[in-house]
Amino acid sequence: MEISFTQSPDLLAVAARTVWFKPPAESLRQPLHFIAHVLTYGLHEDVVILRQHVDDASLRYALEKAPPGIFDPRSWAYWHLMTGLYPPPPLPTRHLPG
Repeated sequence: MEISFTQSPDLLAVAARTVWFKPPAESLRQPLHFIAHVLTYGLHEDVVILRQHVDDASLRYALEKAPPGIFDPRSWAYWHLMTGLYPPPPLPTRHLPG
């Protein structure tokens, strides 16, 4: 499954608020990273905007493929419950070589 976003003004504004350390257009080019940030750091209004662009299946896919280091345990559990993926698996972890 592939998720992609158009650079609409509403999504660019959400990206600027939730992924503050990179340009909004760059954030939208990394959909899994962007979605994880919105679900963890976004306000209710940010999630409402995201949900106008992402269907349920895409949201579940983004949770299944979430990059490590973004979700906190509370957001991880909440969004898994809200998407019917409860109980949640362990949080994604980084695997260092060696």
